[in-house]
Amino acid sequence: MLKQYKKWFYRDCTVSGTVDFIFGDAICFIQNSRIVVRKPNVGQSCMITAQGRKNVREPSGFVLHNCHITGDPAYIPFRSVNKAYLGRPWQEFSRTIIMKTMIDDVIDPAGWLPWQGEFALETLYYAEHLNVGLGSRQAQRVKWPGIKTLSPQEALLYICCRFLLGDTWIPITHVPYTTNM
Repeated sequence: MLKQYKKWFYRDCTVSGTVDFIFGDAICFIQNSRIVVRKPNVGQSCMITAQGRKNVREPSGFVLHNCHITGDPAYIPFRSVNKAYLGRPWQEFSRTIIMKTMIDDVIDPAGWLPWQGEFALETLYYAEHLNVGLGSRQAQRVKWPGIKTLSPQEALLYICCRFLLGDTWIPITHVPYTTNM
């Protein structure tokens, strides 16, 4: 884990959990990591992200870049009962971007889940770009106004050197990172 200047950078990590296990209001960039959905309690669904941006002008958001979203072996037999989603909006302007990520079929085809009722469905920003795998298929994704499929130009706004301003502070740490798509 690397935190500098109110920014979080994770690389080559394994992040696992059940409910909202990537949570909060921060500028967080996760690169080249395994995101593992674990078996939840009976009757629970799994949500990977719950991002908490409260104002559209805030720079915060989560980016998963070149990751692998998969399921723990103990979860796999329960995936049709305890469904897993990429995330849900914790706050009104929740923002999560998933790019160049292998998404296994542990993710429900809808992709995203509401927090409660219609809350934030008009104001969230959830985007995907160049993801692969059975869980990356866009055809059955929810059709909320804030759900986006990024163009190559739009995706450049969310690479490490832009979204996290990584080129200004990561090199001095000697932590490896990828600056482009």
